[in-house]
Amino acid sequence: MTFLNSILNQSKKHDFPFDHWEYNNALSDDTIKEIINADIPDVSKHNLNYDGTRAIDGGAAEFREGIASGGKAIKFRCFITKDNAFEFPNLVKFINELQSKVTHKAISKMINKDLSNSYVRVEVICDREGFWLKPHCDIKEKLMSGLIFINNNNESEDLGTDFYNEKLEKVKTVPYKHNYGYLFTSGPNTWHGMEKKRIIKERRCIQVNYVTFKTDWKVD
Repeated sequence: MTFLNSILNQSKKHDFPFDHWEYNNALSDDTIKEIINADIPDVSKHNLNYDGTRAIDGGAAEFREGIASGGKAIKFRCFITKDNAFEFPNLVKFINELQSKVTHKAISKMINKDLSNSYVRVEVICDREGFWLKPHCDIKEKLMSGLIFINNNNESEDLGTDFYNEKLEKVKTVPYKHNYGYLFTSGPNTWHGMEKKRIIKERRCIQVNYVTFKTDWKVD
């Protein structure tokens, strides 16, 4: 179990500016290939500009209420669902690992939140030039949040997630290293985002959540 091995044996806890864990080598080569090959529309080709959110086409409100479809924003967001699972067999295996009792119990212990009645949500992300994400704290429905970076294009390590203090001053950047991830649990003052930075080709990663609202992937 690649992900479980990573968080148990290749992770490190940090307490600044809030509790979070960074970990290495969480994904198999085949899973990484699926992430790299996933077809994510380029917003710049649809007369849209990045607006500091992930739901850039009007789906934000619906999405944040927990509607599984994500509102209209699903056009530009690639969530792994039962409908597209055939395209992503290795990502489904990854989700199955997250669903497994041994994995969600291990993470529950790490973050001190009960995940036994939660759902897994995984999204393939491809951010391009112009992307930025304003500082925010995740909704309480996200019991666990995090990204796993896929830096196969030798992009700058500065393209990782930025963490902020209570004054919304950037105090840390998780490095955008290949097959490198972080996780934390939602809470007050868990401010994170991404400043406007130069992306040469693309910033590819997956978002990994355990959530309270229903998805296709209930934990075991």
